[in-house]
Amino acid sequence: MSDSGADDQNDRDIRQAIAASLREFYSSGSQNRRNDSSGDIVDLTADTDDDDVAPTHPKSNPVIGIDTDAESNGEPGDGYDDDDDEDLRRAIELSKQDFTHDQGSPEAPLYISDNEQASKTGGSQKPQVSSNEQNISKPMGVLGLDRKQMEQERLARLAKRKPDDTSSFDERETKQLKVQTSPKIQMKKDLDRISDIIDPSSKPQASRPEPNIPSPQPSVQFPTGVVKKTWSYSSPRLGDDIKIEEVFQKAGLELAVLSSFMWDMDWLFSKLDTRNSRFLLMMQAKEDSTKRQYESETKAMTNLRLCFPPMEPQVNCMHSKLMLLFHKTYLRVVVPTANLTPFDWGEKGGVMENSVFLIDLPKRVDNAPEKPTTAFYENLVYFLKASTLHENIISKLDSFDFSQTEKIAFVHTIGGSHTGNAWKRTGHCGLGRAVTELSLQTSRSLNIDFVTSSLGSLTHEFLRSLYLAAQGDDGSTELTLRNAKSFPAKNFTDPTKLIQKNTAEECKDRIRVYYPSQEVIKASRGGPQNAGTICFSSKWYEGPKFPRQVLRDCESKRFGLLMHNKLLYVRPDEPIPMKDDTECRAWAYVGSANLSESAWGRLVQDRSTKQPKLNCRNWECGVLVPIIHKKQDRNAAATESAGQKDETGIDPDETSSESSSKMDKEESKETGPPVDFESSTSLDVFKGCVPVPMELPGARYGADRKPWYNMDF
Repeated sequence: MSDSGADDQNDRDIRQAIAASLREFYSSGSQNRRNDSSGDIVDLTADTDDDDVAPTHPKSNPVIGIDTDAESNGEPGDGYDDDDDEDLRRAIELSKQDFTHDQGSPEAPLYISDNEQASKTGGSQKPQVSSNEQNISKPMGVLGLDRKQMEQERLARLAKRKPDDTSSFDERETKQLKVQTSPKIQMKKDLDRISDIIDPSSKPQASRPEPNIPSPQPSVQFPTGVVKKTWSYSSPRLGDDIKIEEVFQKAGLELAVLSSFMWDMDWLFSKLDTRNSRFLLMMQAKEDSTKRQYESETKAMTNLRLCFPPMEPQVNCMHSKLMLLFHKTYLRVVVPTANLTPFDWGEKGGVMENSVFLIDLPKRVDNAPEKPTTAFYENLVYFLKASTLHENIISKLDSFDFSQTEKIAFVHTIGGSHTGNAWKRTGHCGLGRAVTELSLQTSRSLNIDFVTSSLGSLTHEFLRSLYLAAQGDDGSTELTLRNAKSFPAKNFTDPTKLIQKNTAEECKDRIRVYYPSQEVIKASRGGPQNAGTICFSSKWYEGPKFPRQVLRDCESKRFGLLMHNKLLYVRPDEPIPMKDDTECRAWAYVGSANLSESAWGRLVQDRSTKQPKLNCRNWECGVLVPIIHKKQDRNAAATESAGQKDETGIDPDETSSESSSKMDKEESKETGPPVDFESSTSLDVFKGCVPVPMELPGARYGADRKPWYNMDF
């Protein structure tokens, strides 16, 4: 046999071996060992029926994950010295790795679950450290960093990344043959074939255009904003996803302000230029002693500072996820649903997916002293000031042009109790304010689809408050409905407005909540042992007040992935007219807030002042993105019908009138059978703007389909 024939045979052998290994790897994944994480659970969803929030715990809990994995570039002498071998090396390593390490495995990083419960328990002030980390002889601080080792590893990697030298081709080819590899073009074909074996439906078609992959090099790529899925190691790239390296664009990064609930510091700083960039980390630390400890351990790192948002006694956790990435000529604002861990960004086997909003704002070229005036800018600054971020950092925002944020909104939840006018600016009340600021308020019925990774103890009242906020209400309508003794009742904050008892009653049939079933979790690539950040309790689901009819199963469109998304899709029955001959047909929220009162707050009447007070247990943030199009021409019949409605004297701005609810029912009778609100195409209005990650329609829950209960696992 000729040399080329032998090479072809070798290539086939290794491809078959890798594919067989991967088949065995994924088929056995769900059978592997569980990680005992029952002690590492933090409950972000715990709710209370009490109007006054009681302290939940006096101590802090660790939110830092330390990754002690060895470098994935291979050990010296293993035949993987050339960067051109990266793709094949990645496939071979995937076929060999066991991503279901036991909790005690020396390769398993310490993570705290993103599920909202351990914060309620008391405990030691000091961060808990696994037994493996206690045995590490070299000093490791709060960030889990061995600075000397990191620098040595960085220099070693730089030494290997030399420009290709054509004279050394034969030497590289010899190295490739030693491990039975083929040239780089063939490597990529092999990886594509392996992906087809894992998920045949992902095979690219001949007519499929080349995906538009974001660049990791510094440049303004998203001047008007974009929402993308997070990249996954196990899924093909179709142009709608983004890697963490492409988010950071580290080569030109001058300053990074980062906020997260979970941290893997080794991994995070491996993605950044720790020599030339500066960092400010917004972290959870409830006790002053913890703050001083963290500051002491990072004192020697002259290019790193810490910020600790206030954690009042009733606050569970600092759950917001935000990045402000300052480059020389632009600012990138990033709002992901993902924590700063490799697991959430598609690494560690590629079993989890998230979503992320990004917008690149250019530096202002004028010297005008005026500050940006968009609502997005004002709410971002309000949130950062409440977080106690240093004023010098906040003032840097004034150097950038926020004009492209005019049509989007920054939405947040600030932990603690809010009175006066502050309650209107945050939580679900702040969501209603943001809807109104964008001129998206409406009295028409809405359809709401909420994708969540954690569920609280839901009630009809809470879902109604979110529904009214999506219509533009500031929270006062639901507060009135909950407290009024008779109806019609005067609005709690506006006595000129009367509230009918059946206001927003249609929301019972207009809200769908997507949360995975036990079957979906067990059949996923990661299996139950990787579902620690997907949280729900059977006692809540089986409670007498839980609205079980709203739940739908949640299965990813990407083969076998678990979801950590927090997405709110809102569709008005009729487009909302806007200025410049445009209309809003739908809008979406992308952010850190799950579906719980902890995340969105509860508006109550203060017992002492008798005024509204908003109690929020979490810090959260997100972005509201409207889907705006040019107005469509309406046919004569529709125009005539609209004219008849106008003649009824109904004020379309009267968001809480009984007549609005009656009109919706009359319209339904006149137009025949109701529209199917949850078909496979019901969310097509978001195509090309906000990815819809789950299969539609979602199956309803019942006797043969139960939600995933991480607390029972």
